[in-house]
Amino acid sequence: MQFAENSVKDLISEYGTPTFVYSGQRIIDNIQRLKTALDSSELQSRYTILYAMKANRFQSLLQLLQNYGSIGIDACSPNEVARAVKSGFRPAQISFTAGSLSKNDLARLVQFNGLFMDCDSIHAIKAWGELNPKSNIGIRVNPGIGVSREDNDRLQYAGDVTTKFGIYKEQFLEALQCAAQYNLKVTKIHFHTGCGFLTPQLNQLDQVIEACLWFVDSCSDVTTVNVGGGLGVPHNAEDSPLALATWVSVLVKHFAHRNLHLEMEPGEYIVKDAGILLLSKTFLETKRKTLFLGVDAGFNIAPEPAYYKLPFQPVPLTDPFDLPKESLETMTVVGNINEALDVWYQNALLPNMKNQDNLVLINSGAYSSSMASNHCMRGAFKEVLLEPASGMRQARSTEYLSMAH
Repeated sequence: MQFAENSVKDLISEYGTPTFVYSGQRIIDNIQRLKTALDSSELQSRYTILYAMKANRFQSLLQLLQNYGSIGIDACSPNEVARAVKSGFRPAQISFTAGSLSKNDLARLVQFNGLFMDCDSIHAIKAWGELNPKSNIGIRVNPGIGVSREDNDRLQYAGDVTTKFGIYKEQFLEALQCAAQYNLKVTKIHFHTGCGFLTPQLNQLDQVIEACLWFVDSCSDVTTVNVGGGLGVPHNAEDSPLALATWVSVLVKHFAHRNLHLEMEPGEYIVKDAGILLLSKTFLETKRKTLFLGVDAGFNIAPEPAYYKLPFQPVPLTDPFDLPKESLETMTVVGNINEALDVWYQNALLPNMKNQDNLVLINSGAYSSSMASNHCMRGAFKEVLLEPASGMRQARSTEYLSMAH
């Protein structure tokens, strides 16, 4: 098995398990694919890509993005802003989404001169207005309609159920009046209504944008619209990659004739399929009629399968595609956390694993290490970035998550 032109067996020998490994070249290729699709449309030179930093905050990865240039940061906490700045981004390259901000949060954020604030609530408008009056702000809105992979309600920020995200139509006039009290100019409308969508969900995205145009047209000073992220990647063999040309056509339909700058904040699309998680087998045992394959890491260091029911496909180091299907075994891959939901993948078809020591989980580049916890005091792992090839060698940087307490 190869990953980013490296033998996975060699990576395991060098770094051990559990280890997240990221392909810098794949990350750059993913960004370039987005830019090519956008530059081939009427939106050329009218957009900015902001990397959703909550997807993966590994500093070596952030420095790679900063060195690549022409990309900014979408941040949602003061610590994220501080890390982005430490990685080389200027505050003016960072768009901040303000949710449930404390006084301490605000005191730290106001120190980053040039940081742009997207207010998620009337509370945020008031709090920011008191600290930074006469400034430009964005308002994050909630159209009451969301979009997500396979209509997964765990991945939707908007829908029939009222959520904490954004300002609804019913409170929007009050929000504008509040901004006016502090001489804040609303120059951006921001919306992010769900995650992981693929081509079949683009009709739903079209409806989301249509609903959000009411907010855009209600603000005479708006120059920028942030259409959020949410662009997904395949998780199963049945999934097809997101048709970027179709995604762009939805944006063109609504914005080509409007004199507005677009922002988009992908995280998953940029880094998810650029990462794998290296694991070691701990046991192989049949209980009742279920064959369990245990590994040396649990849902606490990559929570998406447990939290959002997103499958992390397990892949053996030997190629199962060379084997007839009838020779494969059905097994459930589980972790080392003392919780019933610690299941990586149910009913996985894998070759005989008795003589195999290792396994890889793909699509581990986003919302894995960044969501990790030290539950059961099993929060230790490594992260490695395989930088884009330079001449004959690849540089690697390693960072450890230390969670001894």
